[in-house]
Amino acid sequence: MSTVAVTDESFEKDVLQSSKPVLVDFWAEWCGPCKQIAPALEQIAAELGEQVTVVKLNIEDSPTTPSRYGVRGIPTMMLFKDGQMASMKVGAMPKQKIIEWLNEAGI
Repeated sequence: MSTVAVTDESFEKDVLQSSKPVLVDFWAEWCGPCKQIAPALEQIAAELGEQVTVVKLNIEDSPTTPSRYGVRGIPTMMLFKDGQMASMKVGAMPKQKIIEWLNEAGI
């Protein structure tokens, strides 16, 4: 499984109504650190796809959702469980740190 692009319009269905946890990566095309973590997120989506869905929301194309959740800097990653934001990390981090964060959150 690979990462899935979501928008303001699809966020409710793809994230909030998901039957499994969803890792949302808030990013933008011009963001260097966002591009740095993209390959790690693709690998995590492939390796942990059974347990968690990894989605990417471009803040330039879909500004409503990031502002609703108070995203101030990117990359920001939020983990949603049962329609609620369960955990958040701001800034780029290596793949292993992302996996540790997911493990701490029960993924």
